[in-house]
Amino acid sequence: MDLFDVYSLFDVTPVKALGCKVWDKDGQEYLDLYGGHAVISVGHSHPHYIEALTEQLSKIGFYSNSVINPLQEQLASRLGAASGYEDYSLFLDNSGAESNENAAKLASFHTGKDRIIAFRKSFHGRTSGAVALTDNPKIVSPFNAHHKVSFCDLNDLDSVETELMKGDVAAVLIEGIQGCGGINLPTESFLQNLEILCRKFGAVLILDEVQSGYGRTGKFFAHQWAGIRPGIITMGKGIANGFPCGGILISPEFKAVKGMLGTTFGGNYLAMAAALAVLDIIESEDLINNALKVGEYLKANIPQHPSIKEVRGRGLMLGIEFNTEVASIRRKLLFEKHIFTGVAGANMVRLLAPLCLSMEQADQFLESFKQVL
Repeated sequence: MDLFDVYSLFDVTPVKALGCKVWDKDGQEYLDLYGGHAVISVGHSHPHYIEALTEQLSKIGFYSNSVINPLQEQLASRLGAASGYEDYSLFLDNSGAESNENAAKLASFHTGKDRIIAFRKSFHGRTSGAVALTDNPKIVSPFNAHHKVSFCDLNDLDSVETELMKGDVAAVLIEGIQGCGGINLPTESFLQNLEILCRKFGAVLILDEVQSGYGRTGKFFAHQWAGIRPGIITMGKGIANGFPCGGILISPEFKAVKGMLGTTFGGNYLAMAAALAVLDIIESEDLINNALKVGEYLKANIPQHPSIKEVRGRGLMLGIEFNTEVASIRRKLLFEKHIFTGVAGANMVRLLAPLCLSMEQADQFLESFKQVL
């Protein structure tokens, strides 16, 4: 049997990783500035993380959500304190896409309405419902297209208000910072006024923090730079440092009803051990402040070059936009300088390094990037 050929693969086979470094089968060392789409939050193979998973696996790895799992309760308490959302509730699932689907479903239950407003250039996941919420015609099939979703331009408050005035909108879904769409930031005033409009028209404000959350921007969630409190916050990726895990934080105004949401693997013992270890490491190593400090240093020191149009982002969620396509630059960084980066579209190099990236490693990238340019 062959693999279904839907991925374009680089000829690199990683076999070992530690911190922000990866080694391939030939022993070549790489600097990882992408972390598997922002999944590696606290660094590869952190000793505390490995110990927590190993210890839990020796006890119990999985049982259904029909029994009490004290690790879920521990995570809810720790996550509330770390994020500043102690009064919210936590529902655990398996991924960011599932979190966004659950958020949209919960908003519809809560409001009795059936339409979602999302934003152009957004990306919310690969499952059916999440794809429908994503502005990318290449991945929306006829199966997805029946969902009631309207797309507005980012930072265009008037267009959102026009849609809300129609009275059938259950929720407005927005990324803390657009990831795949090109590291586009909603302005603080836009988010603040979006919160006001949602409350005025009885819609739920959902913040997709799957990629921009968990300390990546220098606050626990990117939307906290605007000082707002959404109805629902979705999480995934960095929550368990690569172990499949996701979840939503839910405002106290929502009423839980038995059977409203469900999951098979969500909140399993191993995922909870991984997620708790991630919070341990973030707190003990002050990684949120490190993400802001090193990320802003990187952003400020990207070399000026005629082909670079703009550098956008916050903390360790950065995009370097070029006037031309970047495929050759990315390949040179990977195969000549041995540095993993990502892209957003054809013209942007995207950096999503682990939050433990050091200043020395930032300088290594900057020097290599200057040479490639």
